[in-house]
Amino acid sequence: MKKFAAFVMVVFAVALALTACGMDSNAKSSANKKASVVATIYPQYDWLKNILGEYADKVDLKLLIKNGTDLHSYKPSAQDIAAIANADLVVYVGGESDEWIEKALEATPKAGRMQVNLMKVLGDRVKEEEVVEGMQAEKEAEEHEGEHHHHEHAEAPENDEHIWLSLKNAQILVKNLAESVSKIDTANAPVYRANAIIYASKLHDLDWAYDSTVSNASQKTILFGDRFPFRYMVDDYGIKYYAAFVGCSAESEASFETVAFLAGMMDSLSLPVIFTIDGSRSNVALAVRNASKNSKSVPVLQLNSMQSVTDEQIRSGVDYMSIMKSNLETLKKGLK
Repeated sequence: MKKFAAFVMVVFAVALALTACGMDSNAKSSANKKASVVATIYPQYDWLKNILGEYADKVDLKLLIKNGTDLHSYKPSAQDIAAIANADLVVYVGGESDEWIEKALEATPKAGRMQVNLMKVLGDRVKEEEVVEGMQAEKEAEEHEGEHHHHEHAEAPENDEHIWLSLKNAQILVKNLAESVSKIDTANAPVYRANAIIYASKLHDLDWAYDSTVSNASQKTILFGDRFPFRYMVDDYGIKYYAAFVGCSAESEASFETVAFLAGMMDSLSLPVIFTIDGSRSNVALAVRNASKNSKSVPVLQLNSMQSVTDEQIRSGVDYMSIMKSNLETLKKGLK
C-alpha cells in the first residue's frame, strides 16, 4: 500500500519522542489528566462532539484528518503518530485507507488504550465496492503494480469505506461510541449515554425523511459524473445509480466509453440532474452533459460526502446533521 512507506518513515522519526511522551504522561497524576480521544475523520468527530455535549471540556477530543484533506490521500505526520500513541481512545473507519493506523497502534502499545474500528462494529453491514453497468473499472492495479500483485488485488475486493453516509449506520455507531467514551470517563457515562440517545433520535428522524422522500419519488435513479461514495445511502432507500468510478477510485479522467454510456443514460431516462461530489472539478460531469443529446441544460449539483470538510466550514457551524439535511434537499432535485 502506498501509505506504508510514509508510515515507516514517521514511526522511526518519532520513536524517541514517543518514549519521552510516555514518560511525561506517566509522571502526571491521572486525576489531573483529561481522557484523550482521537477521531480520524470529521463525521466521527462530530458524532463524538454530540455524545460529549455539555461535558466536552472533560475530554480532549482531536480530529486527525482535517483542513479539507481527503481520507484516501492522507499521509500521517509525526504528530499524528504521537497523538495515537498517547490517546485513551482511537476511533477510525477501518478500511484500506486506515491500514497505517493499525500499524501505528501495534507499534505504540499503551496499557488500557481502546480502539474502535467502525467497520468491525458494523460487521456484515459493510459492503464491498461494486462496479455497476457503464462504470470505469480501476486501472491502478494494472498500471502501478506487478502482475503478481494484480492477481492478489483481483482475489480480494476492497470494502467500501464510506460507511458514515448511511444514517442507519450512523445510529448504530453513535451508540457504540457512547459506550466507548463511557468506559474512559466512567464518572460522566450517564450523560454520554443520554446524549447519544437524543442524537440517535435526530438521526432516526432524518433517516425517516430520506425514506419518505424516496418513497414518494416518481423516478428513483441518479447519475454521478464522478466517483461514487454514496452506495450505503442509496442502498438504504432503494435508489438505483450510475457513476463514472467507484467511491475510492484514484481515476479522474473518464474514458470515451464511460462518458458516452452515462450521456446515453441521461437521455434515455430523462434525468433532471447530474451529480458530483464535494471537491470535484466537475470535468467528467460536464463532459457527460456535453455528450448528451437532450440533457445539455440539466444542472450539475453536488452531494457532500464529508471526505474533505474544511476548518472554515466547521467554524461556520457546518456539522454532520446539517450536511446530511442539505444532501437530502439536493437529492430531491434528482428524484422527480
